[in-house]
Amino acid sequence: MKIWNATDVRKDWSRVVDLVSRDRPQFIKRTHDNMLLANEDFIFQLLDAYSFTAEIYKEADGSITLSLHEIDLVENASTQEDARNLLAASLLDYAAEYFDDFKLWSSAPNRKNHIPYVLKALLLATPEKIAEEILCQDGKS
Repeated sequence: MKIWNATDVRKDWSRVVDLVSRDRPQFIKRTHDNMLLANEDFIFQLLDAYSFTAEIYKEADGSITLSLHEIDLVENASTQEDARNLLAASLLDYAAEYFDDFKLWSSAPNRKNHIPYVLKALLLATPEKIAEEILCQDGKS
């Protein structure tokens, strides 16, 4: 396995990017830092095992509440579709805030396991695409 030295990566940036884009991820070492440079398709493959699941609760007023299992987010709307769309938008907002202060949230014991879900939401990039990924299942009332 080739591990690129960061100095060599800087000197040959175009070649390294071409390798990542067309061939495979590349490992890079800078002093004591080890990194992996990968394209979006590869990251999606890594994150494929992570899915968004929400429990459905039918409220007394007829509305629908969805509770995201992986991250503590809850939304309520008149229909399941509307609740799913709200949940997807909330998830994207949460992911953006998490990523903006990544150092804090990724080291918090109760939030560091959110990393793959945050990355997946950010890569999906729109509430519509995220909503398509949310699997809804009956909750316990």
